[in-house]
Amino acid sequence: MAGIRQVHDLVRSIKVRRIAVFSLYNEHGIADDYVIFLLEKLREFVERIVVVSNGNLSKLSEIAIKASCDQLLVRENVGFDVWGYKTGIDAVGFDALSEYDELILLNDTCYGPLFPFSEMFSEMERRDCDFWGSAAHSQMTPNPFTGTGHLPRHLTANFIAIREKMLKSRAFKTYWENLPAIKTYIDAIMLHESQFTKHFTDLGYSAEAYVDPDKYGSHYPAFINVDETIINRFPLLKRRPFFHDPTFLNAQGIDLPRALRVLEETSDYDLNLIWRNVLRTSELRNLNTNAALMSVLPDERAKDGDAPSDYGKIAVCAHIYYTDMLEEILALTGNIPVPYDFIATTDTPEKKAEIEATLAKRPGVKNVIVRIVEKNRGRDMSSLFISLRDLLVDDRYDLVCRLHTKKSPQVQASRSNLFKRHMLENLLNTRGYVHNVLDMFHDNPLVGLAVPPVVHISYPTMGHAWFFNRPKVEETARLLNIKVKFDHDTPVAAYGTMFWFRPRALRKIFEHKWKWEDFNAEPNHVDGGLAHVLERLIAYAAQDAGYTTRHIMCAHQAAHNYTMLEFKLQKLASLMPSGDFPWQCHLLSEWKKAGYPVANHLPPAASSSQTSVTSVKRSLGKLNLAIKNSLWFRAPTLFKILRPIYRAVAKP
Repeated sequence: MAGIRQVHDLVRSIKVRRIAVFSLYNEHGIADDYVIFLLEKLREFVERIVVVSNGNLSKLSEIAIKASCDQLLVRENVGFDVWGYKTGIDAVGFDALSEYDELILLNDTCYGPLFPFSEMFSEMERRDCDFWGSAAHSQMTPNPFTGTGHLPRHLTANFIAIREKMLKSRAFKTYWENLPAIKTYIDAIMLHESQFTKHFTDLGYSAEAYVDPDKYGSHYPAFINVDETIINRFPLLKRRPFFHDPTFLNAQGIDLPRALRVLEETSDYDLNLIWRNVLRTSELRNLNTNAALMSVLPDERAKDGDAPSDYGKIAVCAHIYYTDMLEEILALTGNIPVPYDFIATTDTPEKKAEIEATLAKRPGVKNVIVRIVEKNRGRDMSSLFISLRDLLVDDRYDLVCRLHTKKSPQVQASRSNLFKRHMLENLLNTRGYVHNVLDMFHDNPLVGLAVPPVVHISYPTMGHAWFFNRPKVEETARLLNIKVKFDHDTPVAAYGTMFWFRPRALRKIFEHKWKWEDFNAEPNHVDGGLAHVLERLIAYAAQDAGYTTRHIMCAHQAAHNYTMLEFKLQKLASLMPSGDFPWQCHLLSEWKKAGYPVANHLPPAASSSQTSVTSVKRSLGKLNLAIKNSLWFRAPTLFKILRPIYRAVAKP
C-alpha cells in the first residue's frame, strides 16, 4: 500500500487529475498479463483506477487486479462493457467524479500501451474539446447493422476521456441514469457506442479523436489500418484482428502481419503479452491466417554463419516400419547441423538389428535408441505416445523432429510420394534450411510446433480435413483437459504426422497413459480412430499449453503449393457470377443450407422419382429467392446487373 500511496502523491503533482473506470470481461475469469501491464502504465497518468469485472475472477487474477487498481467491483456479466462503465461510475458517485478534471472509460479489448501513453495524453491535452477518444469510427450509410439510415460518426467505446465541463453536467448524469438495457453485442453498439458521441455533440459538447478516420481513408482505422496507425505510434492495438473472421480482413485489406513486423522494429512492448492472450482465446486457423504464422525459409542459413547454434538437446524420433526407407530418412536428418539423438521404433527384432547396424557409424548421431513396439496398433502415433512416452514426458529434450517411413500403399504411388516429399522437404530440406528452423525455435520461445501446411495437392483436405474425426477429437480433448476452441472446417494439424516440436508443448498428450487397445487394430487405420484423432489434436494441445504452431515451407514447395492453390481458387471463382469473395461465401453458404440442390446430380433412382424432382425444384426455388433477397440487400448494384439473368433462369 505504501507504494500505491507514493504513486498517488506523484500523480497529484500532475496538472490534470484523472480517474479511470476499466471494464473487464473474460469467460474463464482470467485477467491476462496484458491487462495488468496496461493498468500499471495507465497508473502513471491516473490518480484513481476502478476496475469492474463482468463475471467472477479466479483467485490469482483477483489478487493481481487488486494490486493494480484502487477498487475492484465484481458484478454479474450483463450489459457488456457499457453497464460495466455505469457500475463503476455509480460506485464512485457523480459528486466524487466532479472533483476530477477527466474521467477515462476504457476496457480490455486492446493491448497496450505499445508506445508511451504520454505521447497520446500530451497531444490530446493540446486539443480544445469537452471529450475525446483514442480512435473514432466514421459515419456509414446505410447502417451496416440495420441496412437503413446512418451509423453516426462516433468515438469508439474502448477508450473515451470526459473532461470537467461535461463530467459535471446534468446531461452526463442523466445519460447514465437513463441508460437502456444492453442485451446483445449489437445493442451495445446501437444503443451506446454509436450514440454517445452524437448525443453529446448534439447538446453542444465538442469531441476529438487521436486517430481520425479522415486521415486514413477508412471508416475504422484503429482496426482496418492497424499497420498504419502503429507506424504513427498509436499506443493501442485491438485484440479483434487476431481472431476475427479472415474473410473480413481479406475484404478490407487489413494487414496485421505488417503491424506485427512494425511493432517488433519500433516498439519495446512485450509481444508475448499478446500471444499468451490470443492463444488462449482464438480459433487457431483464424489466428494463424490473420497473423500469417507461416515461414517460407531459405535453403541457406539466414543468420550469419558464425552465429551461435545453442539449440539445446535435440532428438529425431522415427517410426521405421519400412526399413528400405531408412537411408532416405537419414539423408535428410543428416541436414541437422548439430549432434542429435536418433530414437527409433519398429515392429520386429530383425528390423531393430538392421536399424542399429545402419546407425552404428552415422555421422552427427550421438546416441541411438531402438525399441520394438508391443503391438501393431496405431502405427506411428501409438509408437510415439506409448513406446517413447518415458523419453518425452519430461524435459530431457528441448526439440524433437518426428518422422516415419510413409508409403501410403492405399493410394497411387505418385500421390503418396508427393505427400511424403511435402512433409520431409518442408521439415529437413537442406542443412541451411534446418538451421533456419532451429533458429526460429531458438529466437521465438512461444513457437511450440512447426508443421508443413495442410497438404492439398491431390488430396481433398481443403475445407473438409476433419473428415469423421471431430467428435472424437472433442471427446479426447475433454479427457486431456485441453480447453481451446476448435476450428470449424480445416483444423491446423500435423497432417501426415511429421513435425518439429517442443516436448513440453505436447505435455498433456504425453502425460496420459494410453493403452494399445485405445488404437484401432490393423487394418482398420481409419478416420475416427485415435491415431487420426491425435493427428488433429496435436496443434491444439500446443495451443492449450501456450505455444504457437508455425507452418514452415521450403521455397520450391511453397512455389508448387501456392501456384496450385491459386489455380484451384481462381477456377472455383470463375464459376461464380462475381469475383467478390465474401459474396461467394454467402452464396455457397445459402446453397449448403438448402441441401446442395442440383437435379442433374441426383442418383438415377432419385432422378426417376417425381417426388424427388419436385423437392429439388422447390429447394432451388427457395435458394433462388434467398440469394436474390440477400443480393438485393448486400449489393443492390450487382443485383440490378444480375436481375435479367435471374429472370431468364426462372423461366420454364
